Amino acid sequence: MKKILLLTGILLVATSPVAQQTFSPELKSASITDVCNAVADWQIANMDSVKHNPLDWTNGALYRGMVEWAKTIDNSKYFDFVATIGKTHNWNVWQRVYHADDICVGQAYIELYRRLGDKKILQSTLERAFYVANHPSEAPLNKLDPVGKDERWSWCDALFMAPPIYAALYTITGEEVYVSFMNTEYKVCVDSLYDSDAKLFYRDIKRIPLREPNGAKQFWGRGNGWVFSGLPLIIENLPENYPMRNYYIKLFKEMAVSILKTQDHNGAWHSSLLDLDNYPLPENSASAFFCHGFAWGINKGYLDAKAYRPALEKGWKSLVKYVNNEGRLGYIQAVGAAPNESVGEESTDVYGVGAFLLAGSELYRMTVANGK
Repeated sequence: MKKILLLTGILLVATSPVAQQTFSPELKSASITDVCNAVADWQIANMDSVKHNPLDWTNGALYRGMVEWAKTIDNSKYFDFVATIGKTHNWNVWQRVYHADDICVGQAYIELYRRLGDKKILQSTLERAFYVANHPSEAPLNKLDPVGKDERWSWCDALFMAPPIYAALYTITGEEVYVSFMNTEYKVCVDSLYDSDAKLFYRDIKRIPLREPNGAKQFWGRGNGWVFSGLPLIIENLPENYPMRNYYIKLFKEMAVSILKTQDHNGAWHSSLLDLDNYPLPENSASAFFCHGFAWGINKGYLDAKAYRPALEKGWKSLVKYVNNEGRLGYIQAVGAAPNESVGEESTDVYGVGAFLLAGSELYRMTVANGK
C-alpha cells in the first residue's frame, strides 16, 4: 500500500508491509486489555533473551510502561515483575552518575514507592538525583565534547530518561533543587536541538547539518518519540500552579502539530519523519510513543479530540496489527541514534514494549472515561 505526502515541498512515497491482524484494535477497554496483557506477558516470558543490563535505559523504559499498565488495570503481576528486579538489584540505578540513561530505571521505582510507601525503594534514585542537582556538571552541553556528551543532556533521548525523575522528586519532596536543575538543563537542551521551524528535535548536534536522501532535515522518529512521550511524564508530575508547567505544555502542543503531519496513510510513523520514501517501513517504538502522547494530550484536554483522535485510532490500529498471536510486538528499530531500516516483523525490543504499554494505558483511561 502506498501513500503520497507533500512535506516541506518534497514528494514522499511511503510503503507499509501487510501484517495479519491477531488482536482487535477497537478502542474498548476489553480489547486494549487483551492486547496489552499479551504484549506484557510475552515480554516477561522472554526476558532471558534480552541482552541489555537489567538497569539499562532500555529496560528502564520497559519498566516505566509496565508499572503504568499495572496501575491502570490494578494488576499486581506487573508490579511484582518490576519489584522483583528492583529488589534483586537493591533498588540501585545504574553506573554513570551524570548520565541521563542510567537513572531511567528510577522512574519505575518512584511509581512503586508511591504504591508501597517503602523509602528504601526510593533511596538510591533520590541520592543520585540530589547529588547531580546540587553538583551539576560544568562540561559543555555538546555531543562532540568527551565529557559533555555523557554528563549533560546533549541528546534528545535524554529528555525522556531523566527529567521525569526530577519532576517527580520535586512533587514528592517539595525540594526546589530538583525542578530547578531540571528546568535549566531541559531548556538548554531544547535551545540546542529543537528546530523552531519544523517543531521537531534533532537527535544531537552532530545531526543538525545532515540531510536525508530526499533533501529533508534528519528528524529521527524514535528520538522525537522519546521527547514527546517524556513530556506527559514531566507535566503530570508538576503542580497545576507551577510557573514552568506551561513551558512544557507549549512544547508538547507544538510538537503534536508536526508529529500529526508525519503519520503515514496506514497510521504508522517511520524511522525518519520527513523521508518516508527512503525509510518506507513502520517503526513501532516511535509510533507507540506518539500514540502515548496523543492519547494523554486528548485525555488531559491539551489536544483537540476532533483533530487528533482519528490519527490516534489509526496509529493504535497500526501498532496492534504488528502484535503476533504470541504477543510479540514487531517492527521496532534496534538500538541506535539515527534513522535506519533495521526493522522487520521479528524486530522487537523492550523499550518499544514499554512505549506500547504507556500508549495502551492512556487509551484504556480514554475508553473507560467514554463508558467503553
